[in-house]
Amino acid sequence: MFWCDPFWTNRVSNVILADRLPGSHRNFAATSDFAIMDTAQLNSLLRQKLEADLRSGLTHIPRAAKKVELQVESGTDDTVPPSAAVESNIPQSVEVQKTVAPTPQQEMRSEPVSPVIQPTTPTTLNLPGDEDLARMSSKERQKQLNIVAEEVSRCTRCKELAETRSQTVFGVGDPNAGILFIGEAPGADEDAQGEPFVGRAGKLLTKIIEACHLRREDIYICNILKCRPPGNRNPSDAEACNCREYLDAQIKLVDPDYIVCWGSVAAKNLLQTQQPIGKMRQTFFSYGRAKVACTYHPSYLLRNPPAKKDVWEDMKWLFSDMKIDL
Repeated sequence: MFWCDPFWTNRVSNVILADRLPGSHRNFAATSDFAIMDTAQLNSLLRQKLEADLRSGLTHIPRAAKKVELQVESGTDDTVPPSAAVESNIPQSVEVQKTVAPTPQQEMRSEPVSPVIQPTTPTTLNLPGDEDLARMSSKERQKQLNIVAEEVSRCTRCKELAETRSQTVFGVGDPNAGILFIGEAPGADEDAQGEPFVGRAGKLLTKIIEACHLRREDIYICNILKCRPPGNRNPSDAEACNCREYLDAQIKLVDPDYIVCWGSVAAKNLLQTQQPIGKMRQTFFSYGRAKVACTYHPSYLLRNPPAKKDVWEDMKWLFSDMKIDL
């Protein structure tokens, strides 16, 4: 449930959703049309805006909201914080190697703060065993991922999603990546192109990745859902459950050292928690052998640019655990 400052509520008549509602590719822009809107219409837009912020991890609206609105209305701030700028004498690429066996020091650093959450979803997929997987090359892992992707493309477990999708959106990136990113669900751009994180939020995610001296292809990127929910609504519990074995298969086949959950939908579904993102930031959770970090979704950063500094701090914290200074 949101706590909403009355000052912010009174200013809702100065703001309108300029794109589809709700969804992961939304903007705000000033308009004079609100002068002719009645209270019911304003309340409807306010509710949709709050629901959009909730799915991105926001739990409170700050009292000093006026400055944030002005920054968002400009529509020009898509950059990561100035501290993320890559200096000319810093390498543009950093190789993040997967660990085989942690040292005693690494074991101490990876001690989970919360109880370990193990994958429990029964699977109908024929996946290789752990020993076979450990010997697989990147090419062999990609072949296994392609088999799962083909199964996903035929999936009709969620009748509404199967009937409304243009195509399924499985995942992209290095099948042997040390870092795996998880978002919530495809949006309209992803549904059209068949690749996760390709819209405005995806472009911002790419900038964040590059600020970390990596490329998109160095990371494996996927979503909780493989189909776009109509209207970009939140995934239902049943939909997330139906798609869970595909997500678990991706995690098993890539076998990352680190997982980053972008937004509350990803975090709550992967870790089965109701904690808000604000309380999960800069705390490692465990999923299998992977260390899981949680931060705000890029779509939230587009609507609230000041939060970019928080995500950048999260990235510096994450990479410091890999012994990499940003």
